[in-house]
Amino acid sequence: MNALTTDPFSTSVLIVGAGPVGLGLAADLGSRGVDCIVVEQGDGGIFHPRANTINSRTMEFCRRWGIADKVRNSGTPPDFPLDISYLTSLQGHVIAHIPRPTYGGAKPLPTTPERSQRCNQVFFDPILRDLAMSFPSVDLRYNHRLDSIRETAGGIEAMVRNLAAGRSETISARFLVSCCGGHSPVPRTLGVRWEGMPALSHHLNVFLRIPDLWTRHDKGKMAFYFFVDKDGHNPSLIEIDGNSLWRLGINLRDERVDPKSVDIDAAVRRYIGSDVPYEIISVLPWTCRSIVADCWRKGPVFLAGDAVHQHSPSGGFGMNTGLGDAFDLSWKLAATLEGWAGPQLLESYEAERKPLAQRIVRTATENRAEFSAPDTRAIVEDDTPEGATARERMREGILRDRTQVFVSDGIVLGARYDDSPVIVADGSPRPPDSIKDYTPTARPGSRAPHAWIEPGISTLDLFGKGFTLLSFGGEATSIAQAARAKGVPLSIVAIDDPDIATLYERKLVLVRPDGYVAWRGDAAPDNAAGLIDKVRGAAKAIA
Repeated sequence: MNALTTDPFSTSVLIVGAGPVGLGLAADLGSRGVDCIVVEQGDGGIFHPRANTINSRTMEFCRRWGIADKVRNSGTPPDFPLDISYLTSLQGHVIAHIPRPTYGGAKPLPTTPERSQRCNQVFFDPILRDLAMSFPSVDLRYNHRLDSIRETAGGIEAMVRNLAAGRSETISARFLVSCCGGHSPVPRTLGVRWEGMPALSHHLNVFLRIPDLWTRHDKGKMAFYFFVDKDGHNPSLIEIDGNSLWRLGINLRDERVDPKSVDIDAAVRRYIGSDVPYEIISVLPWTCRSIVADCWRKGPVFLAGDAVHQHSPSGGFGMNTGLGDAFDLSWKLAATLEGWAGPQLLESYEAERKPLAQRIVRTATENRAEFSAPDTRAIVEDDTPEGATARERMREGILRDRTQVFVSDGIVLGARYDDSPVIVADGSPRPPDSIKDYTPTARPGSRAPHAWIEPGISTLDLFGKGFTLLSFGGEATSIAQAARAKGVPLSIVAIDDPDIATLYERKLVLVRPDGYVAWRGDAAPDNAAGLIDKVRGAAKAIA
């Protein structure tokens, strides 16, 4: 059902910011026929690499949007090894190696049809932009800056400056979603407060071109090289395109300094080798934070992505968490605009996403912890028996404590909405909370688990436009009738595979448009209408 805007609104949803979160939100709304305007003060060009990892959950979004193959074949080649190496320098000693056999490539895994990929925003954003612009209901406007907003009867009014034309215009909308990053003016306008630590450390990212780097050292091809030095600065060298583009991260620790005062050439030579040719393309300073906004919504205005959570890049959670925000919010906005959502559905956005963001921010911050003592670091580069012993001691600590930084299916696929007001708990025990290991479960509040229905068709491919009721021999008539009476889109899929039935554990499993289990049982509840009201946000409990 299309959600077409009517006067006095210019659009149903105004999205501020055309980074990956804003573009992902626009694309998902566009796929649902919801009209939206996206304003972005930049021109759409990306001149410095930022996020690299497209985790398996985001790849599942891309699968639904029909762009998974494009992402897989952009950026890092599918056959490029995505392993991690800790070393003193490319010309020095290897300390530890962390393999990641479940990352990259196209071969499905038992828990997901989509592996994590490395596709930097340099390549990923244009894919999302083209996807969003393919929907006629999406209006993407670059060189447009949001100057002010005010709440009106039933919506918002935004003053937007057309930077190219040099004039201001008013855009009215039912809803506004701020996806404009960590420097967004919208949270300040709303009086949102940040909880946490606003400045953990300061850094420089150096965008480099280094042709044929792996022919100039003996450490092998890797996605990440983490350097361990005596001073504990521990810079990193990360591949961007699997060819000649790299990013060197320099940790300035507690100092905020002018990038021009840093001897970047010396740092590059120190870690890649004095005789390796390179070109500096650009340098970007940034501040590592550990913060979550206290409020994610005020009236018709919502915040998503870096506008509500910012943290260390350790683990690659940032952009992926923001896209998870967009994916959660999109179907709820569409349901509200289409008229079948209750008031608690939009309220559930913060209730579901904020606790997850808090966990991710906490995890990313913990990932920054030192993994060696100063006395060990002091001799780690030494070509002596004592240095070798220090490296072995450090290797044991890295493999023990750092693997979860790079292998995090437990928090990526195992994220749960246990306390959501639109989830019906069934009393089953919570799965273990693990960052590294994912335990598939169809417990309400969890991502519906993946299983192959037939070659190339996953259970995940059944979910999307509306609710999906999976029937493993259960009687679903009353639930279907209740959904129809409330105008809730519902499809019923009968599955007779005993292995999938065992995985889902109940005869009836109700899955939301975002692929999360809303309810399950062996029989329809006596009050099927109450169930539908609960999951659409119109009731607090099933009578």
